[in-house]
Amino acid sequence: MPELVVVAEQLLAPVPGGTARYTRELVRALASTAPVGWEVSTVVARHADPSAAIIPGANGPRVLGLPRRALTAAWERGLPLWPGGDSVHAPTPLAPARAKRGRSLVVTVHDTVPWTHPETLTRRGVGWHRRMITRAVDRADAIVVPTAAVAADLARFAPGSSQVHVIGEGVSASLGEPDQSTQDAVAHRLDLPKRYLLAVGTVEPRKGLDVLVKALAEEGAPEMPLLVAGARGWGGVDLAALGRAAGLDAGRVRHLGAVSDADLGVLLHGAAALVAPSQAEGFGLPVLEAMAAGVPVVHSDAPALVEVAGGAGITVRRGDPGALARALRTVVSDPGRATAMAEAGRLRAREYSWANAARLAWGVHQRCYATVRADER
Repeated sequence: MPELVVVAEQLLAPVPGGTARYTRELVRALASTAPVGWEVSTVVARHADPSAAIIPGANGPRVLGLPRRALTAAWERGLPLWPGGDSVHAPTPLAPARAKRGRSLVVTVHDTVPWTHPETLTRRGVGWHRRMITRAVDRADAIVVPTAAVAADLARFAPGSSQVHVIGEGVSASLGEPDQSTQDAVAHRLDLPKRYLLAVGTVEPRKGLDVLVKALAEEGAPEMPLLVAGARGWGGVDLAALGRAAGLDAGRVRHLGAVSDADLGVLLHGAAALVAPSQAEGFGLPVLEAMAAGVPVVHSDAPALVEVAGGAGITVRRGDPGALARALRTVVSDPGRATAMAEAGRLRAREYSWANAARLAWGVHQRCYATVRADER
């Protein structure tokens, strides 16, 4: 029985971020849509407690002999450490240097930020991602990207011999509309205001949160609090300090930190608008999740966000606080416009699903595996 092994190490990262959600949801969907004769397993580096990488429906996680740092170094240096399985899917650039003979390797490249916006990453992060992505597009059997925007950038900055497949993402079933008791409990625990703006994502420079905070200080901007859900990343982005520098009242900007799926579901369904002012994204999953929840979305003109929103949100120029303030004012002050945006967003979100993403990914894996097996003969 052939085995698809997915590298699930991102689930155990210090700051898992959006790529961890991608990994978990994709593995769940791959396991539930597995073709007859295939099984799905996960693999991680050696950790004291790998339980956070357990995904229902998938075997594992299988634990490799090297800890995370050593595994990263081994794969970065091209050491032939195969994690097992007949086909491997690396949902981040942390991937084997090449496939073992008679086996296939598929790597997901989420964005080209190391080339397009290197200033939003650490120097080491830029170098590591450029090296790993460049090698993947040269040596993997196939590359998966979440949007056509990323595919176009990849062809420009890191052209290679691997086939590139655009496979979008989906919305977790756990983010469906919560029942009233759950809403009340979460609202009480998080002390949620009746109306608020919401931003979701790791707090780091490329998310454009500095521009968003400045937008709230613009004349005519909605006078409602901003809640930010997401772990603190690199770069020292201090939301409270940004709020003070912009002259906002204390508490106007609240950083909730990382939240559970249950809490995120409540936050999304209660928001007046989801704001995504990022400088760069590969997909922008919070935009899709908000649209599925019927929440109006205001997003930057980062190409991937424009592609995913498909005209259902309001697009504003990156780095323009005034334009962002005007767009937010439109959403919160015009109920008719907000209702129309919510409906358009729901329709757009229905075009994406994790089940469809998994089916497309299975097609890639089966074709690649069949090709390497035929070549072996």
